[in-house]
Amino acid sequence: MPLGTLDRNPPPFFRQGPSALTKLLLCAALAVFLMVADARFKLVAPARAALALALHPLQRLLLTPVDAMESLQDYLRGTERAIEAEKKASHQLVMQAERLSRAEQLQAENQRLRELLDLRPALQVKSVAAEVLYEATDPYSRRVVIDRGRSHGIKPGAPVINDKGVLGQVTRVYTLSAEVTLLSDKDAAIPVLNTRTQQRNAAFGNTDGSGMELRFLAANADVKEGDLLATSGLDGVYPPGLPVAKVTLVERRGETSFAHVSLQPIAKADSARHVLVLEPLDLHEAAMAEAAAVAAAEAASAASAKTQRKAAAAAAAASAKGGHKP
Repeated sequence: MPLGTLDRNPPPFFRQGPSALTKLLLCAALAVFLMVADARFKLVAPARAALALALHPLQRLLLTPVDAMESLQDYLRGTERAIEAEKKASHQLVMQAERLSRAEQLQAENQRLRELLDLRPALQVKSVAAEVLYEATDPYSRRVVIDRGRSHGIKPGAPVINDKGVLGQVTRVYTLSAEVTLLSDKDAAIPVLNTRTQQRNAAFGNTDGSGMELRFLAANADVKEGDLLATSGLDGVYPPGLPVAKVTLVERRGETSFAHVSLQPIAKADSARHVLVLEPLDLHEAAMAEAAAVAAAEAASAASAKTQRKAAAAAAAASAKGGHKP
């Protein structure tokens, strides 16, 4: 047998090498070293980023069937929701059309009654649309910040409402934003009118900011749970008739002559996103009075000019008549 064909490697029984425990310890030490190096020196971050970039197309390809299935399910669910929303919207549209018809009739009747009683027309105050940015950082107050300020015509004391009712009042005005104190703030107060009994009172925010209450109300006053309170318009700030709060609890205690009445604001501040900032009622009335005065002055000036023109025409006619005498 040629010597070149002989297997010079030792048989497996005589082979020597590191033991399994040694390999385990070496791999564990290497793994710990890599983890420490990655956590401390970010050595593996470039390799990880490159690997993620390389595997991203493959991941997107593998997720394609899942995305397609989810898109199909979303489409089917969206179609069902759209059909249900359309039915609900059609039903609400019919109801709102009926309410609008009745509201137009009542408005026309109200206008005729006002003209009959020679009352002034209902107030139409100006408004500015705004969006709530965030809540104030003060944990002991209930305030929000809106994205309209002095440059948009916002003034201190302006009422703030949403589609449900009164939210609060502007207390601080900056150039591009303003701070609104909510009705549930401990320092807030608003004059209200019980729509059932037409009784006037003042509602205040609770000390804990959880709601509102009626203070200094006689124990035998006609008020009960479920009564709706609206603005009375007597403070010269809020227009009358805006929804404010609902009576949730009435406690009549024998040891005191006052009743404890708890209120829940109708406009939920937590869900308010878009609001309207109204012009204060006193400013609106002042502007209306100024406009009326300007209109009266213009009318008087026009009447005076007309009288002067008539007098000048009469004098010219008399002069012309006198000049034709022989």
